[in-house]
Amino acid sequence: MQRRHLGQLQVSAIGLGCLTLTEAYGTPPAEADAIGIIHRAAALGIDFLDTSDAYAKGANETLVGQAIAGRRDDYVVASKFGNLRKPDGTPTADGRPAYVAQACEASLRRLNIDTIDLYYIHRVDPTVPIEDTVGAMADLVRAGKVRCLGISEAAPATIRRAHAVHPMSAVQIEYSLWTRHVETEVLGVCRELGIGFVGYSPLGRGFLAGAITTEPPVGDIRHGMPRFSGDNLRHNLALLAEFRRIAAAEGCTPAQLALAWLLSRGQDVVPIVSSSRRERLEENAAAAGLSPSAATLAAIERLFAPDNVAGPRYGAMAARVVGL
Repeated sequence: MQRRHLGQLQVSAIGLGCLTLTEAYGTPPAEADAIGIIHRAAALGIDFLDTSDAYAKGANETLVGQAIAGRRDDYVVASKFGNLRKPDGTPTADGRPAYVAQACEASLRRLNIDTIDLYYIHRVDPTVPIEDTVGAMADLVRAGKVRCLGISEAAPATIRRAHAVHPMSAVQIEYSLWTRHVETEVLGVCRELGIGFVGYSPLGRGFLAGAITTEPPVGDIRHGMPRFSGDNLRHNLALLAEFRRIAAAEGCTPAQLALAWLLSRGQDVVPIVSSSRRERLEENAAAAGLSPSAATLAAIERLFAPDNVAGPRYGAMAARVVGL
């Protein structure tokens, strides 16, 4: 497995997003199987684990803590805070300094570790100056509770302001063949400031792997996302059919080609991919060894050009709490 840098952290070129081990896309695996996936990831050279206190209301961190018990040195653990829901289900954020400290203590308990390697503000709180939030996060670094800091779903100006308070090791934002808005400005800002970039949902929430053929059911977080319904889905499935053909010609799976494309974006880009089945984890890990031809990479970029993808990545409610 290749190695890449996120600021001062060295991590596997592909990380394991742990969200789907407890929720999100249908029924999650049994606990023993989920723990087995985290252990298998390390055996494959994937040591970068990504979780959040928002995933399954903290149960995801608890699962990760159980999996890494006695194996702490085998993993680089990233977690996030501040992505909340109001009682009516409306997304919101909390970046108050007092809450930062409280959230970190709770995550450390669930993870059962002394230090979180990479700690992100998951959603920027528009009611709190980012300088205040990051100042409180920097206090955690000084206290030895966190090694490095990151910020998720933040606009370029916010990234600059956060980095001015304390160096950001990573910016985490959705990035895949069919979600490329970060290429406009965010990636350039990260490279200017020496910040690594972590791309979540690199398989387009499973779409680019061919996991979606019909509208997702209620209870699946993709249900209601504009790209996965109605005419948008029908249009995007036509793109997927051509993508499958190109992957077959390249001698790999669609998921592997999507990951290989993202890895080709630069040595500072680290995709985190969720795998709730061991065979999918192994398939995804193998993508790090692929070198698609320049012609193939150019063809799939044209196929999924931003103007060619139907539907925004989030509905109106969720879009209000992302920076882009």
